[in-house]
Amino acid sequence: MVSDSDPLAAEVLVTAEVPAEEEQAIVDAFRALDVVACTRVVPTRRGLEQLQWLVLATLPLHAFLRGLGSAAAEDLTQGLKRLVGRVIEARHTTASSAEVLVLQDAATRLQIVLEADLPAVAYQALVALDLSVFRQGPVHYDHRRGEWRSELDEWQRRQVEDSGPA
Repeated sequence: MVSDSDPLAAEVLVTAEVPAEEEQAIVDAFRALDVVACTRVVPTRRGLEQLQWLVLATLPLHAFLRGLGSAAAEDLTQGLKRLVGRVIEARHTTASSAEVLVLQDAATRLQIVLEADLPAVAYQALVALDLSVFRQGPVHYDHRRGEWRSELDEWQRRQVEDSGPA
């Protein structure tokens, strides 16, 4: 359990490729993190509009991460890993996708991508993440750098720096 207060609400979009029993397991994994998930199945898309995720959860991201940060570090890591694990189990019967679970902020639409192979340190860094430093997403964990980053934000900063005063 993340907190003693009312649970957060999340709208969770699940691709049609995720079996119904895995959809329920995902809801249960969110519940274990003190989040009430309302799921909706979306059609699987192919081609140019192909979805890059299996599960997209829209919730108040700052409150969610702050709540996780107040939980014991080990509980947090295990809870998030279980949630991603439920999605990974669903992925075994679907087309492969590196972007397994995407958390999207309900207000800003900033997206954080939780991939299948995230180390425990990534989850620990996630709860300490200052979301205000990101303007656009998606935000990914960079294994090589050991940090969460938005490549689009970094690209835009370089563009501004390169077009600075002449």
